Amino acid sequence: MLEKARERLIFALDVDSAEEAELLVRMLAPEVGVFKLGLELFVSQGPQMVERLRRAGANAIFLDLKLHDIPATMRAAAKAAARMGVDLLTCHCDQVGIFDGLDLGRTRLLGVTVLTSLGTEDLLAMGYPEELSDPARLVEKRARLAIDAGCAGVVASGHEAAAMRELLGPEALVVCPGIRLGGGEDNPDDQKRIMTPQRAIAAGASHIVVGRPIRKAEDPVAAARKIVEGIAQGLA
Repeated sequence: MLEKARERLIFALDVDSAEEAELLVRMLAPEVGVFKLGLELFVSQGPQMVERLRRAGANAIFLDLKLHDIPATMRAAAKAAARMGVDLLTCHCDQVGIFDGLDLGRTRLLGVTVLTSLGTEDLLAMGYPEELSDPARLVEKRARLAIDAGCAGVVASGHEAAAMRELLGPEALVVCPGIRLGGGEDNPDDQKRIMTPQRAIAAGASHIVVGRPIRKAEDPVAAARKIVEGIAQGLA
C-alpha cells in the first residue's frame, strides 16, 4: 500500500537553483513518485533541467507550465515538451479538440481548472458572472472543456476531487494541489482551497501536489513519509 501511495505523491520543486532542486530530488526520490518542475525553475534554468532532474534520480517528471495560447502554438509546445520525455504537462483549455490526433507518447496532458489560490471573491473581481463565481461550478465547466480538448485529466483542488471523479470516470487523472497537513503550523499563505492528503485521496484524487509542507520542514524526508502515510490511509 505504501508503494502505491508514493506513486501518487507529486513534490513541487519550487526553487530557482538547479543545485537545490537536484539535492531535493536525491534526498526525496525514495519517498516521492513524481517531481514537479514549475515556471520558476524552468525559466531560471531552462529545458535542460528536465534531464538534470532525471539524472538526479527523478522517476517521473511533471512539467507544470500551464500552457495557454492559440491552438497551433499549444500543440507545438506540447510536442516540444513530449520530446523532452516528461510524464505530465499542464495547459489551460478553452477550445474543444485542441489536441485531437496529437501523439505525445508517454506525456499526458492535464487541464488546469481553477487555481487553488482563487476563491469566490477573486472570481467576481475578475468579472465572472454570479453563476460561475463558485469555484466548484467553474471547475466543472473547465473540466469538461479539458477532456473535450483531449486532456487525460485535470488539476483541481481537493474540494472538487469527488465531483471530478464522478464527472470524468475512474481512468481520468485528478491532480490536486493546495495540500496541507492540517493544524496551524502550515498556514496556506496564498492557497485558499486546501485539504489534507488523506481527505483528497479518499475523495477521488489520483495524485496530490505538495511543496512547502515538505520543502520547509525541518526533516523533509520525514514530512514526505508522513504525507505518504496519509495517502495510504486515504486509499484504504
